[in-house]
Amino acid sequence: MSPVLLSERSRGSARGGRIGACVAAHTPLRISPVGSDNPDIRQSKDRGSNCYSGSAELASETVVGGDNANALFTTAATPAAQGSVVPGSGGNFSSPPRTSGSLGLARERMNLTSCGLPQNVIMTIQSARAPSTRTVYEAKWRVFEDWCTSTHEVPFQCSVDTVLIFLQSLFDKGRAFSTLKVYLAAISACHVGINGKTVGQHPLVCRFLRGARRLRPVSKPLSPGWDLPLVLGALSGPPFEPLSEVDAKTLSLKTALLMALVSTKRVGDLHALSVHSSCMQFGSGDSKVSLRPNPAYVPKVMDTSYSCLSMEFSAFYPPPFTSEEQRRMHTLCPVRALRAYVSRTLSFRKADQLFVSWSGPHKGKPITKQRLSRWVVEAIALAYSAKGLEAPVGLHAHSTRGVATSWALFKGVSLQEVCESASWASPTTFMRFYRLDVTAPRLAHAVLSVTSGGAQGALS
Repeated sequence: MSPVLLSERSRGSARGGRIGACVAAHTPLRISPVGSDNPDIRQSKDRGSNCYSGSAELASETVVGGDNANALFTTAATPAAQGSVVPGSGGNFSSPPRTSGSLGLARERMNLTSCGLPQNVIMTIQSARAPSTRTVYEAKWRVFEDWCTSTHEVPFQCSVDTVLIFLQSLFDKGRAFSTLKVYLAAISACHVGINGKTVGQHPLVCRFLRGARRLRPVSKPLSPGWDLPLVLGALSGPPFEPLSEVDAKTLSLKTALLMALVSTKRVGDLHALSVHSSCMQFGSGDSKVSLRPNPAYVPKVMDTSYSCLSMEFSAFYPPPFTSEEQRRMHTLCPVRALRAYVSRTLSFRKADQLFVSWSGPHKGKPITKQRLSRWVVEAIALAYSAKGLEAPVGLHAHSTRGVATSWALFKGVSLQEVCESASWASPTTFMRFYRLDVTAPRLAHAVLSVTSGGAQGALS
């Protein structure tokens, strides 16, 4: 935590390193048995069996962004009828996970049903994907269905050249390589397959993806989109302080941003945190806080060696203070912010979920993951405004993971610890997608600080 909150460049030491589901609706079904003599339907010459086991292997490699508010399981974030629940009251958690009659991707269910699999087995198979992934696949498949309808093709039985032409049309429209992979994963999940393999495994499709990646390589930002030292400096003063005098909105924004920075977790993980006595425990004198998500919460990524989402934070520069600077640094303490937030919302909260609405008709009710993301973005924008600056364009809550972990690595935290905190099983994920260059300004300032007198002294 300290390397993130103590991110002033003047104190750094250079280091290197990156370590509910939607129900398908209005799904068109065109009956086209193999051997149909309908001239409008082009049959693939190498079409195999109409049944295949599992879904596209490519799907497991696809990173799907975004948070899904319609989660399959009811978590602490779900505004179910829970009554007024306060820390230590022993109140009930959210209701148990609900069963769903449909997991989306109706076409995939039909393919699996044709294999003779019972519905409970099919539901388990489709549950292998996160709810947000199923939602994205559902949307991409509908786009492909509409395209096939306009070209008089059968989407779930079309030939591989039809799939390639569709992907090329997306590529010609400027879609990114990662977007093509998501579309292909959705198609592979619903297509009957070719010669016993999914569409995504076809040699021509694999070569097409390699070509698309070479022509349009994946790029990521090289430097942070916003200044962490500037934002932390703003959080330690007005309008975020004094904490006892700020309004509920500002307190909520500050707490959400601090938690996103020091935990390096996804918004979905923060969204599942609970104030229930078994999930949030403060140490004596608020010396520390232990946090756990609602037990019903299922993280987006489960197959990782760092799947434990429990967190513990010690107080940051706790009193007594020996200097004014220590007093200022204590204003960034997440334990202090959490204690103030829980106490402030105690009188009106209506659920165990940590983050609840502060006003309006939904006051006290759990907020959605999308709303929590907006809180984080709004907190960064307000920090810039407090410094008399305009907030950068394109702010998004997920950027806190890259900014916080990059600063932590720069300040000396080991690569393994960075990955463990962010729940990355491999340093490759950090290196490829999240690591940002936070040393460049320091290097530039070091070069420019060499005065002519200093240079002459070195030569003499």
